[in-house]
Formats: sequence, C-alpha cells, structure tokens
Amino acid sequence: MNKNADAILLVEDNPDDAELTRLALARHGLDGRVTHVSDGMQALDYLYRRDAFAHRAGGNPVLVLLDLKMPLLDGIGVLKEIKGSETLQNIPVVVLTSSTEPSDLQRAYDAGTNAYIAKPTEFSQFLSAMKHVCEFWININQTAPQVPNAGVRASGFGELM
Repeated sequence: MNKNADAILLVEDNPDDAELTRLALARHGLDGRVTHVSDGMQALDYLYRRDAFAHRAGGNPVLVLLDLKMPLLDGIGVLKEIKGSETLQNIPVVVLTSSTEPSDLQRAYDAGTNAYIAKPTEFSQFLSAMKHVCEFWININQTAPQVPNAGVRASGFGELM
C-alpha cells in the first residue's frame, strides 16, 4: 500500500469545521489527499462509487473522519453501513464530532467506530489532536488488504432516501 497516495475521506456538514480539519491535515502534508463530502449519503456514494463518484480513481480511503450529526444520513448510519459491508468494513473510521454525550459515544462504539474524538474547542488543541490522528492512523496503523472489486455494491440506504 502506498500511504502517500491513499485518500482520506472527510465527512462533515459544517463548512467551518471541514475547513479547520483540512487546515490541520495540511499542516501534516495531507491536504492533497482529502476528499470532503458534506452528508452521509455523499459518503456512501463516494465509498460505493455511485453518482458523482462513479468514476473516481483509487481504492478505498485509508481513513474516514466522520461527523455524527449530519443531514440525510447521520454518522451512525454511515458507520453501520461501512462496518456492515464486506468490502468496506476494514476501513478505519474515526468519529470526529463536537458531541461529548455518553449516548453518542456508546452508539458510535456499538456501530463499530475505531476511535472517537470530541473536537477540542481551542485551535491549538485541535491541531494537536489531528497531529496524533495523522501520526497513528496514517503513519503507524497497518490496514487490511483491500477486497477485490471493493465499493461496487449498492447500499440499501440509497433506495430508502
């Protein structure tokens, strides 16, 4: 796996939080690798190569940074779909959210998140948190090999919406 070329999928509906995250990732040389989508349905379209992402290049992202509170399909729904899919289940998913509610934390872990980070409100603390995320999930963590033909099935969520 070429970790210098693998994409990071940022799923965040708040444009300011998305820009802040992209800025933090850019400080670690990862800005060119980030694909940002603003809701859960777009995330699944990206992962399953549907609609606007039908012809995207590359394999699965090396990491998904996932907000919880989003329109159309929330982060828990996206997480359940990823972890329930044979072709996507090995993608590391880090919940990156402003929620510190114990119920959100429990639901995220029940759905299969690999990590849960409550976004620090101080910029310097956010940069520090993202440094650790990048160091571990991008540089240290070893991901499972990708399944051939990954990302080609349609999600049941598409028919429901």
